[in-house]
Amino acid sequence: MARPDTAGPDIVSRSLASNRLGVPSVVFFGVAGAAPLTVVLGAITTIYAVLGSTAVPLSYLVAAAILSLFTVGFVAMSRHIVNSGAFYSYISHGLGRVAGVGAAFVALPAYSMMQIGLFGLFGVVASGVAGAAGYHLSWFVCALAAWALVAVLNLLWVDLSGKVLAVLLVSEITIVLIYDAVMIANPAGGAVRVDMLAPTAMLSPQAAAMLVLAIAGFVGFEATVVLSEETKDPKRTVARATHWAVLIPGLLCGASAWAMAVNAGPENIVATAREHETDLVFALVSPHVPAILVQIGYVLFLTSVFAALLAFHAAVARYQFALGREGILPSAWGRTQPRTGAPLLGSLTQSVLALGVLIAYASSDADPLVYLFAWLTVVGGLGVLILMWAASAAVVAFFARHRRRENAWRSTVAPAIAFLLLSGVLAATVVGLGDMLQVAPDSPFRWLIPPAYAGVALLGFGWGLVTRLARPDVYASIGRGAGGGAGGARPVSPAPAGTPAPLLPPTEEEFPCATPSGTMPSGTMPSKTW
Repeated sequence: MARPDTAGPDIVSRSLASNRLGVPSVVFFGVAGAAPLTVVLGAITTIYAVLGSTAVPLSYLVAAAILSLFTVGFVAMSRHIVNSGAFYSYISHGLGRVAGVGAAFVALPAYSMMQIGLFGLFGVVASGVAGAAGYHLSWFVCALAAWALVAVLNLLWVDLSGKVLAVLLVSEITIVLIYDAVMIANPAGGAVRVDMLAPTAMLSPQAAAMLVLAIAGFVGFEATVVLSEETKDPKRTVARATHWAVLIPGLLCGASAWAMAVNAGPENIVATAREHETDLVFALVSPHVPAILVQIGYVLFLTSVFAALLAFHAAVARYQFALGREGILPSAWGRTQPRTGAPLLGSLTQSVLALGVLIAYASSDADPLVYLFAWLTVVGGLGVLILMWAASAAVVAFFARHRRRENAWRSTVAPAIAFLLLSGVLAATVVGLGDMLQVAPDSPFRWLIPPAYAGVALLGFGWGLVTRLARPDVYASIGRGAGGGAGGARPVSPAPAGTPAPLLPPTEEEFPCATPSGTMPSGTMPSKTW
């Protein structure tokens, strides 16, 4: 089958609704996945209480620095590859198509669990807010209402979801900044202290666990790349949005953790967190603000979780769309909603799966905070961390074959440092997974999850090898967009002056085609798509 001339500009599929999102909208999707208010009210207070360290503010800043290094190579690659398959496509280009399919098999359950787990938190928080207003609703009823709204919004125009997220996130960030200002303006002992930000604080035995939990709070920022095909200018929009999607949550969470310690006092923050748990921030600010501001905080806590639900659903649906379009999943998953351009079957599949899990949890009467929210988001977060680790290696490998496309810092130095740092974080996560799940010392869940991910990845490798042998045309298009760029692709707008030139077509040595003869037929070179 003839393909477009790959000597021209990079191309992307026009199957999804193109030219819909600018930098702000994509940033909102990325920051929504990180859910900063949820992290501030839930994760930070829990880390203080459980780990008993005052270095929590610094751990978020260090985590942001590590992920900023990761995004250097990540966004450099996004200037050359535009595809809604995100990590799957990057790893396909960097480490090979078989590895890419393995990554896809990891990504689908990981993002799906992250999204479904958040329904547990939403249901519990919404039930509490409704109870305070005099309405007694179960967590399941509240979660079901959120499920219906998320299911509908993700079948509509992606920019509509972006506008919803914009309103929710601006409100959420505003209330966090107000709370931070109030806490800092009322320091314990009358003096603002910064000793909890000293670098030596990260030398404590709890440093590794704090770093792991802090990085888990950023999961979702990479959703910016999943939306690349729907942006107005993929080469610039995705790069800018991804950097902002790391910096905003990192600075916000670090500043909030520091403000809590300033208000309570470094010597009292751990005990205060253990006393108030997820109500810590509200307990600290309530003596200094009108009651209405505390009530608004509870409502925005709820909308923060909803924003994350919306963002993760969009990511899962687009992963499934990318895999269906390229033949890894049945082709039906590669279709879009005719009027809105939303990934149709991918969105419906995630909605049906989420509904089934919610019904199962409600029927079992299991604690939705522990066994739905905490377990699924922690296990899903491990999968996303595995993908980040593999993607950082893929960036190094990709630019090793395509020299002079980016400078040494973006193509080699920053990605290599990120790979080493993420290797350490991943190892610490695997070792401490049982403690993060809070399971008994003899529980099989202490060791079962990492081998399960390894098994899923191996299934993906196997499927990739089967595809290489049985369907070489499909194999050639893995990670390359709509059929490797065949038919109906639109050019990406020209890059501005100073932007690296598009990549040259890969050589057969770099991307060998699995045709029976082992060579690439003339005119069928896979196009350079993301």
